Amino acid sequence: MKYDVMLCKIAEKKQLTADVFDLTVEAGELAEAASAGQFAQLYVPGKTLRRPISICEIDRAAGTLRFVFQIRGEGTAWLADACPGGTLDILAPLGNGYSLGNTRQKAVFVGGGIGVPPLLEAAKAFGENAAVLTGFRNEESIILKEDFEKNGNRVLIATDDGSFGYYGLVTDLLKGLDFTVIFACGPVPMLKAVCRTAAARGVPCQISLEERMACGIGACLGCACRLKKDGTEFYGHVCKDGPVFDSETVVWEG
Repeated sequence: MKYDVMLCKIAEKKQLTADVFDLTVEAGELAEAASAGQFAQLYVPGKTLRRPISICEIDRAAGTLRFVFQIRGEGTAWLADACPGGTLDILAPLGNGYSLGNTRQKAVFVGGGIGVPPLLEAAKAFGENAAVLTGFRNEESIILKEDFEKNGNRVLIATDDGSFGYYGLVTDLLKGLDFTVIFACGPVPMLKAVCRTAAARGVPCQISLEERMACGIGACLGCACRLKKDGTEFYGHVCKDGPVFDSETVVWEG
């Protein structure tokens, strides 16, 4: 895993919803090394630990990385206040991203809430061969719909309150689709349902886990997770061994 620390200039900032923000930073060498599904650790002044943020989009030609994140505490609130022209101290790219394989196959991407941004760069590679299923609380919390559509992806949306798209669980939308591979990121109950569908249909599935990460490089035990390989269970790290895993290697708690 090759990563580096750079002081990156903020090129653009947008507010997508009441608490979700979109930052694009100039990060030439980091963008060149990054791949879909990886993440970065962003330094926040006055805080001992950096904040882990998924890489939403990579533009190697422009030398930029895009981060879409939700305010969840003081650190992310500080990041939301950052302005274009300012700089961010970024450690990236970290972790193992999605293995895309043959991008001509029929792929389906399933994301829930703030688990949607890590899917954008991977879905871009599949263009019109990908269906993107995203689930949100309500219409006001929908993000990145136009970005996926710009990729050529077919976008289906579910909301918890029925205010937009399908009224129900995003995983319900899998029932009527034909696909040969699944990529997913979001809350654990959603990921479990995605894994069950993949197993029932016998298609490969990669999931990105969201855990509290401290160091981001596997030096601490903050994001330990149960994994299995060749019938043997062991503990790995979401930050170093993931955050993307083959669904069959993850041992769910409970």
